[in-house]
Amino acid sequence: MSEPDRRRSSPIAPDRPLRVEVLAFLRYLEKERNDSPHTIKAYGRDLAAFERFADEYYGGQDAWTWSTVDRLAMRGFMGALQRLGLSKRSGARALSALRTFYRFLGDRHGVSANPARAARLPKLEKRLPPVLDRAQVEELFRQAEALAASGDFGAARDLAMLEVLYGSGLRLGELAGLNVADVDIVSGQMKVRGKGRKERIVPLGSYADRALRRYYLARERLLERTRGLHAEARAVFLSRRGERLSARSIQRAVKAFLRVVDHASGLKTHSLRHSFATHLMDAGADLRAVQELLGHSSLSTTQVYTHTSVERLKKVYQQAHPRA
Repeated sequence: MSEPDRRRSSPIAPDRPLRVEVLAFLRYLEKERNDSPHTIKAYGRDLAAFERFADEYYGGQDAWTWSTVDRLAMRGFMGALQRLGLSKRSGARALSALRTFYRFLGDRHGVSANPARAARLPKLEKRLPPVLDRAQVEELFRQAEALAASGDFGAARDLAMLEVLYGSGLRLGELAGLNVADVDIVSGQMKVRGKGRKERIVPLGSYADRALRRYYLARERLLERTRGLHAEARAVFLSRRGERLSARSIQRAVKAFLRVVDHASGLKTHSLRHSFATHLMDAGADLRAVQELLGHSSLSTTQVYTHTSVERLKKVYQQAHPRA
């Protein structure tokens, strides 16, 4: 038997389909980094766009590998995005996708160079995330409470999800990944697995506590009907079939409630997390404490909520002060 072709067995060999590395990277984002479905989908699009660009730039798919991409190609790609009229924010995300992907290739496949590091990141204006005001929060939970009072399993579950998202500032993926063992109702806290599978402890508010207790009763009845046979019965939030509720399903449920209170302000499912942080900052919470609650690795990421609070104060001042 002939000796195996070492070149062909290499994970970055020229004749290996390049898409394989991208798929492995996207699985890594989902399974190990615990990134949101939105981020994974966006990064996948960005990397596919770079593959198409590189095929043309180098003269075909077989003419390049991830290890042979150079700085000029990366700069050319960023220029092509600008010429296509993509926003600076989209360009920054594409570059972030490539930088993260190359770090993954370095860790897993020994690719030492990261040509994306040399490309210049577009300068972005700080964009204030859309948040719910106090009246919208009250209306949101008034609607959810009214539906939950019917005793319906889905309505009780949705109220509990909304209370945990707003009350503890969780990401959708973090909420979907919660297990019953992670929630300590007695001590009023939860163990959350965030990005990069980093764990943090967050408080469970009194409203979320009540909503979860009500939902748990409906959940027990559901498991009795389904006999608790499904492997994901350990998940906190279940579908009507007793399966773990996906982040996408949670997103749909939350969007339905936000549409009721949204007055053309562009609210998204992530707005509950933004609102959690902004309302804490409005009330004078310490920035580093908010950083820990949100699970941000960098304080600069949390600082956007400082700007949000200042802008809201300016708006109140301009509307209320006679000499503003």
